[in-house]
This record gives sequence, structure tokens and C-alpha cells, in this order.
Amino acid sequence: MTIAAIVLAAGKGTRMNSGLAKVLHQAAGKSLIQWVLDALAGSGVGETAVVVGYQADAVTAVLPIGTRVAFQEHQNGTGHATEVGLAALTAIPATVLVVPGDMPLIRSTTLQALLEQHRESGVAATVLSVEADDPTGYGRLIREEGELVAIIEEVDATPDQRLINEVNTSVMAFQVETLRPALEAISSDNVQGERYLTDVIGVLRCAGHRVGSYIAEAEEGLGVNSVDQLATAAAVLRGRDDDQLHRVHHKRQDAS
Repeated sequence: MTIAAIVLAAGKGTRMNSGLAKVLHQAAGKSLIQWVLDALAGSGVGETAVVVGYQADAVTAVLPIGTRVAFQEHQNGTGHATEVGLAALTAIPATVLVVPGDMPLIRSTTLQALLEQHRESGVAATVLSVEADDPTGYGRLIREEGELVAIIEEVDATPDQRLINEVNTSVMAFQVETLRPALEAISSDNVQGERYLTDVIGVLRCAGHRVGSYIAEAEEGLGVNSVDQLATAAAVLRGRDDDQLHRVHHKRQDAS
């Protein structure tokens, strides 16, 4: 199974209150997008395309050699950005993994597990979800008899739907053969006037395809949209480094 990745990194990140593109902000010594690309590098993904827009040159400058770059001239939503990323790939993969560029806490092992479940289940799409204590700001996973049928963005959700605590991380694996026509079918008829990638889930279901989900640890679903969230992510990452150093030190003591 050939797997490619699309990293969505075109946004400005207005809530950061900074002139710097959101994905270039630093957390524990590396930019947000570097953390994401490192996770992808350890997950078995082949070619990667990064969709850039705001401060495109600055974002492109930090990308590893060999990374495909796709320019999204007009930020028309994540669905449109995914189309732009697909067009930049040099070969058509069987599976494409879409990952936001602002998720520094995502782990390679989680991406591997998501892709493995996606492959084994044979579904058209697999969504990485988390169960959030506070789901505010996130898209909610809508289920019927336990099966995922749609993802509703918070601004479009009903009061009852906003009570759901299983939320979308915006990390999704797709079969390319079903993703392309589904992207063409989504519209911008919503509160924000954008083409949501999340709408693909409902389109696929209406077309008779099965979709699934993989639940990750809650911290991995944190997307950085504010200075406070950046500080939280940095603290978690530093904690992981401390844990790793402790384990190495403990092993050395055992060996002595």
C-alpha cells in the first residue's frame, strides 16, 4: 500500500496575536510543523506535500529537502487545501494521510496505528478522534448506532451535538480513489463559507462507503491555536523529553 501525506500549513493563525505564520511558532525547541513532519517521518509515510499560503516562503524554508510544496493562493477551507495538496504529489498513492501542521503532540506510533487500522478495515476514510473534557472549538463526531456518519463543525452544530465530547483532530486517512470525487462534491454552504474536509465523511457515507475512526490519547489531539495552547504543548513536549531522559538514566543504572 503506497501512502502519501498532506500537511495543511497555509493558515495565518490570527488567534496567536503574532505576525508569524502559526506553524512556525516554536514549542520545546522546534517549530510546530517540524514536530509534525518528524512524526510523519517515523510513521512509514512516503511522499509528503505541505500546503502553504501565509508566509509561504518562510514556511517553505524550514521544510526538509524533498518535501513537495503546494501553494494555496486563496484559503478556501481544508477541503480545498487537500485538493491543492493532492495535485502536488508526484504519484497517485493508494492512501493519503491528511495532518494539520499545528499538532506538535501527535506521535508516529499513533499515525502508524491509524494507518494500520485503516488498511485492515478496508474503509474509505478513518478519522483520528479524541475524547475531550472540553470539546469547545472542535468538530463533533456524529454516530448512529455506534457508526460514524458525519462530522459537524462547532459553528454548525446544534446544542445537543455540542454536548458530544468525541471530537475530530483533523487527522484523517483516505482511500484516494474515493476521496477525489468526494472532494468535488463538498460545498461552501456553511456558516464560515468554506469547503470543509470534514464534509467528505458525510459525502462518503451518502455514497454508500464505510468510514471509521481511531481514538487517540487526548493530548495528541491538541491543535495549537493560541498562545496558551502553545505553552501547554511545549510543557507536554518537555515532559516527554524528561521522561525519556529518565528512562535512559534508569537503564544505565541497571546495566552498571
